[in-house]
Amino acid sequence: MKKIEPFKTPHDAIAILDNGGRFYNILTTANDGIISKAELGKVGGIFNDQQQMILFLELSLAQLDKTQKAEVISKLDENLKETYLKYKPKELLPSQVESSGIKAANTIVTGIPKLTESKNDFNGFIMIPIMTGSVTTFTMIPIMDRYDVYEIRDQDSDITFLIAHIKGAEKLPEKKIKIAGVLKELKEDKNQNTTDKLFLEVVYHIDL
Repeated sequence: MKKIEPFKTPHDAIAILDNGGRFYNILTTANDGIISKAELGKVGGIFNDQQQMILFLELSLAQLDKTQKAEVISKLDENLKETYLKYKPKELLPSQVESSGIKAANTIVTGIPKLTESKNDFNGFIMIPIMTGSVTTFTMIPIMDRYDVYEIRDQDSDITFLIAHIKGAEKLPEKKIKIAGVLKELKEDKNQNTTDKLFLEVVYHIDL
């Protein structure tokens, strides 16, 4: 989970993103008016995770208005535009995610996170893969064994939604922030037949 400082103007965004990529990206050129995956990945410190690249891009443009954002998006090369359309995050209120969110999709929510510190206050399980030789099996573990778990709520609603990030990352501030991540499955108990709920695995956030 990483805090992003969003771009203030489209000029700043284009100037930083159109950077020529890393030294071994010999097919990209800085300041040519075209932004490639290699160039976006360099700014975000991302190598091959295309879904994460688009999360980074979307949140880094979050403070631009619609016209300004469109100006930056127009500079993406065709390959990156296709990736952007494929993984473009859906922005939802915390109260909307359970009904409108899609598992494994990039999602952005805004609200005030409150850390759940006690396992006695919350039960929930996630499925994780385990490799045994060349065989992959899955097991259920409590979500709080792997993640710091928060409730995030709308300002105008008492409805909350669960967000989480891997333990060891800096704690989220208890103030209004915008959070970008990927929706994942959550079960209320270890019974495989229970209906899956969702939680948001946080990748990036910005202050508001």
